[in-house]
Amino acid sequence: MNSEKGACWSAGISAGRVRDSPKAKCRCSNTLTFVDSMRYQAAPIFHNTVGPVPHRLRAALPDLRFARGILPRMNVLLVEDEKRIAGFVKKGLAEQGFQVDHVADGDEALERMLSRPYDAIVLDIMLPGRDGLSVLRQFRKKGHAAPVILLTARSALDERVEGLNAGADDYLTKPFYVEELVARLHAVIRRASDEPMSLLRAGEVAVNVLTREVTVGGEPVKLTAREFGLLEYMMRNPGRVYTRTQLLEHVWGYDFDPSTNLVDVHIQRLRKKVSPDKDNPLIETIRGVGYRVRKGG
Repeated sequence: MNSEKGACWSAGISAGRVRDSPKAKCRCSNTLTFVDSMRYQAAPIFHNTVGPVPHRLRAALPDLRFARGILPRMNVLLVEDEKRIAGFVKKGLAEQGFQVDHVADGDEALERMLSRPYDAIVLDIMLPGRDGLSVLRQFRKKGHAAPVILLTARSALDERVEGLNAGADDYLTKPFYVEELVARLHAVIRRASDEPMSLLRAGEVAVNVLTREVTVGGEPVKLTAREFGLLEYMMRNPGRVYTRTQLLEHVWGYDFDPSTNLVDVHIQRLRKKVSPDKDNPLIETIRGVGYRVRKGG
């Protein structure tokens, strides 16, 4: 890496803001700079942390357990039509342990939100096609409860209130700091997964998400990290069919190779541990599609 580029990428998180503007370039001032038609706007986004970390940022830094595969990554949908902003934010969230999908228009966003399970959604209001508020209203109207953080370039009170009334869990006004977005994502996901969803049940199988303990008929069962990730993911939505692609992306965090049987092998092992009755397995195979946890146990 050359010295200028290295200096730019070493910009501190605490100075890193994302701004809503159409172009970007890198300057030798320890920042990533967004440029609009009016003025230069300094906007360092993120960095690879070196040295002591300020106490106020520790909560927003990556949990190394995600990188080591001990816990499944949290799956986030980013809906942002500005390519450079989306690129920076996606990379920043990925460095914090999130698995990030990105779409750039409202129509595609709604389709994706309704067809795939996400732990959280970051939704820009100003979008091509459907605007963000319309997407949010339809999403909630369909009965989906995944937490949504709205992004807006305007700080008008009416718009913020309208967004919250439409079902948003939180909002950020541009420009914003990436570490603030990370902290807010952790907060809304934590709230969404607290109390009633911290203990998952299906038949005789119980999964404690907080302690990562699994019991079958009251007896503890030991699972590997991947097996636990698969079981927790599917038990959050009993009866819903998950494709191999969805399972691999959520639990392993990388694109699906059609030739691999990685998911199938782990499902077989998981079945043996949580379904003593082979004729009545907890995890059902939907031929040609994928797997699901049997609704009602």
